[in-house]
Amino acid sequence: MSGNLRCVIVAVDGSEESMKALRWALDNIKLRLPPSDSEAGSFIILHVQSPPSIATGLNPGAIPFGGPTDLEVPAFAAAIEAHQRRITEAIFDHALKICSDKNVKVKTEVVIGDSKEKICEAVENLHADLLVMGSRAFGPIKRIFLGSVSNYCANHAQCPVMIVKDTA
Repeated sequence: MSGNLRCVIVAVDGSEESMKALRWALDNIKLRLPPSDSEAGSFIILHVQSPPSIATGLNPGAIPFGGPTDLEVPAFAAAIEAHQRRITEAIFDHALKICSDKNVKVKTEVVIGDSKEKICEAVENLHADLLVMGSRAFGPIKRIFLGSVSNYCANHAQCPVMIVKDTA
């Protein structure tokens, strides 16, 4: 692909499909070389963490018999956040190993929120020239209930989107 790309975002979620998309990007995309008056292009590995309330799927809820209804359990939230940090570190360790094996330097970015919306926001905020992502190829039933992040991004991102599908 073109050698004039300044910013390529590769969205990773820890799935093998997202790591395959990263490998594809590193093998097939040429970034802009740094002329004397501008900086070189960069790959940005983006991971979106779910907010702690969504990540757990749990809400302690109201305490019966008139207790507070908006109770937060700080230790619970802190434990979830620490767990998410460990997951993100493991995902980045795997991604950075792939980049290291291919001798490519990358930047990393973590955002918290709904994956499809936050990926599109990152594309806009980082002025990406291309978004690369994998596709889990959910069947039609799962796609109805879970939605398709790659489909949403293909329709809403403010740059071209390359969806790398599994060929197996």
